[in-house]
Amino acid sequence: MSLFTNYPRPSHPTPTITVAPSHGVHLFEVTNYSHHRDLGVGSFIRSATFDIGGCAWSIRFYPNCARNEGCISVALELMTRDATVTVSCDLQLVDMQATTTTEAARYSAMEAGTAAFDTRCVDRFVQLSCTYQFITKSGLEASTYLRDDRVVIECTLRVIRGTRRTAAEIDVPPSDMADHLGSMLKEGTGADVTFDVQGKTFPAHRMLLAARSPVFKAELRGPMKEATADRITVHEIRSEVFEALLHFVYTDSLPPAAMDDGDKKEEENHAQMMGDLLVAADRSLTVENVTTVLVLASRHNCSGLKDACSVFMMSNNRIMDDVARTEGYASLKRDHPHVMVDLFEKAVKLRKIAS
Repeated sequence: MSLFTNYPRPSHPTPTITVAPSHGVHLFEVTNYSHHRDLGVGSFIRSATFDIGGCAWSIRFYPNCARNEGCISVALELMTRDATVTVSCDLQLVDMQATTTTEAARYSAMEAGTAAFDTRCVDRFVQLSCTYQFITKSGLEASTYLRDDRVVIECTLRVIRGTRRTAAEIDVPPSDMADHLGSMLKEGTGADVTFDVQGKTFPAHRMLLAARSPVFKAELRGPMKEATADRITVHEIRSEVFEALLHFVYTDSLPPAAMDDGDKKEEENHAQMMGDLLVAADRSLTVENVTTVLVLASRHNCSGLKDACSVFMMSNNRIMDDVARTEGYASLKRDHPHVMVDLFEKAVKLRKIAS
């Protein structure tokens, strides 16, 4: 016999797969029976979920049957949604006093029978196969199946046939957040602060800069006068370097090199700008960006900045642990093993100096 309930019809069809015939046994131990025996009519204790045939199942134990007073009910429950499955099921009480499960005494209310489950839609929703008069409460409490205030129910389940829906694969596009933030910087949309650098102006956004850089956070959100200023003059940095620094803060990447292949002078100018940029980045090292800065410092032969990154990461175990959990660190290990070797050697030297 089965209990019915409502379940919303899936809004969109999804692929189905065939449930392979299979067989399994699950033991459900109801402990502290005396604490549960007076649960309200229809209330139940559910077993842990177990898997047979690629579907999730559980067992319900009702100390007080809703249809027959003085009786205990048990039920097999299909937990998997959007499935139709036919099974053969046998629910038995087991006396675990025997030395092995095969030697244990068993009690069953009826012969194993087939049951059809359908959790696809509201019209024919069948989630449970229930044995209402499993055993009388007085009969259980007088039997050897209740020992040490516990009851053990054995479920022998054979999946005959069925289908279940599988979640449709969703092709998640790559993130384009960096592109959007780069456009926001370029267009100045919503900017609430302007930086003056060598006669050039750079509109920017306080909250984003403060979130991305501890240096900008101290300047724009702290007690300094710049925290309330609409325009801020920046000294000791070239305008093109500051522009590249903003680009890095917004997009986590360096601006492309604007030079023709083979142009030695432009190459040198670009290398110098990268060096200046990385020196500026040294002031803004964080757990999130230190691995990126380390790779760039290695690429552009900025040994001082490489040392600064190493010292930052090795400054204490908590910072190193936080860095190791970032995607940047995983990328560092995967794509830049030579940088990892340098970092390891630096860590060994720092430990020797500390000792």
